[in-house]
Amino acid sequence: SVPIYMTTDNHMIKTYLLAASAALLLSAPALAGHHGHKSPESGPVQATKIMIKGPWARASIGRNGAAFLTIVNEGKTDDMLVRVGSAVAKRVRLHSHKMDGNIMRMRALDHVRVPAGATVTLKPGGHHVMLMGLTSKLKEGGAFLLTLEFRNAGRMQVTVKIGKMGAMGSAPDHSGQKMKH
Repeated sequence: SVPIYMTTDNHMIKTYLLAASAALLLSAPALAGHHGHKSPESGPVQATKIMIKGPWARASIGRNGAAFLTIVNEGKTDDMLVRVGSAVAKRVRLHSHKMDGNIMRMRALDHVRVPAGATVTLKPGGHHVMLMGLTSKLKEGGAFLLTLEFRNAGRMQVTVKIGKMGAMGSAPDHSGQKMKH
């Protein structure tokens, strides 16, 4: 068993817990998957292996931003990205663009389907993660955590690197993150 130390310094405890949590998140690869676990709503689930590559965002100038990434389903079972979240914005949602006559409009999505053996890219002008009501500006060279929740593969966190304003491709130095459940 691990010894527990009592102290009256709550700041020290919070700092330690935050540092320990960050160390675990940053050291964990970003590949998620259930391996024969049962899901209460769908019964047994086959192995689902989701890998996230190149998560990035543009530097922001306004109250909103967007994040982009590539999802690779290396498993034998279809999956869905059903929820996204981040402390960097008040509301974080899946969105897409749709042409309405000559006007490009954004619309919220309930999910993004990720077929078995397929790659789905969330990119400018297509499906993306919308960050509404940013809590602080997204600054070039910075990064933030983004939580992704898949129907079968479960929840994972990835680090989103922030590139230049108006960037159309991934931020530099993306080697793909993996996280295993």
